[in-house]
Amino acid sequence: MENNWKSIKEVLTSTYKRVLGCKRHYHKEWTSIDKIQERKTKKTTINNSRTRVEKVKTQAEYREANKQVKKSIIIDRQKYVEDLATTEGKAATEVNVKQLCDTTKKLVGKYSKLERPVKDKEGRPIAEIQRHLNR
Repeated sequence: MENNWKSIKEVLTSTYKRVLGCKRHYHKEWTSIDKIQERKTKKTTINNSRTRVEKVKTQAEYREANKQVKKSIIIDRQKYVEDLATTEGKAATEVNVKQLCDTTKKLVGKYSKLERPVKDKEGRPIAEIQRHLNR
């Protein structure tokens, strides 16, 4: 029974990955991915540690890395907002209305999500409604 379930699970997951593809994770524009990767590696070392002493030591390192990531995200977001504000000021002085509206929308953060197109197996967008429903 166990062996049968493993084969069924393997077939289903391989089919899902082939048809739907893997979920892509999009980071915010202001996040620094390097520190997040460093924190992720420290988390895996916690999970792979064998003794309690080693685990406690790696958990302390992870906590410190987690604090640094959170601080850097706050600082990076502040820099991002300040940069947007300066570009908005430049656009206002240059009377560039399109850039002014775009940066204002980014600063406010309230904008409607565009409808994402349904994509086929190769990642190309599907145009016909019937193929949308079949997908």
